[in-house]
Amino acid sequence: MTTLDDRDHRILTLLQNDSRVSNAELADAVGMSASALWRRVRALEEAGVIERYGALVNPAEMGLTFEAIVHVHLTRHDPDKIVDFIRAVEISPEVQECYATTGQADYHLRVLCRNLSAYNTFLEDFLFRLPAVASAQTNVVLRTIKRNRPVVP
Repeated sequence: MTTLDDRDHRILTLLQNDSRVSNAELADAVGMSASALWRRVRALEEAGVIERYGALVNPAEMGLTFEAIVHVHLTRHDPDKIVDFIRAVEISPEVQECYATTGQADYHLRVLCRNLSAYNTFLEDFLFRLPAVASAQTNVVLRTIKRNRPVVP
């Protein structure tokens, strides 16, 4: 585990809020020279603290107006079937997130589709064709309250 100090936390918070901030602006904000800041950010990247940079995109503006949380129950816990399930989910463009959890369902998926019809196609042509899947319960997202917020200690 990487030991992070207050300056690292400030850098990470600022980068999570705007990953396009310039090195000079970031250095000013945390009170460091630009070269020292660059080395610090590089170290955070190499340590795996910063996994990647990206843009936060509004799904509805991309035509993806149907969002659901899908609770997936497996038929059996055969390791080969689980690996096949995970691989399929990883490459599915509709599945935005997947969590293995405790509780009644084995996995929870956050799924984005163009509409209800596209979601039905996702279920019938993808999810229910996976041998490990016994059933799925869908919770339709009516409104997003909080999404992709910065990670803070």
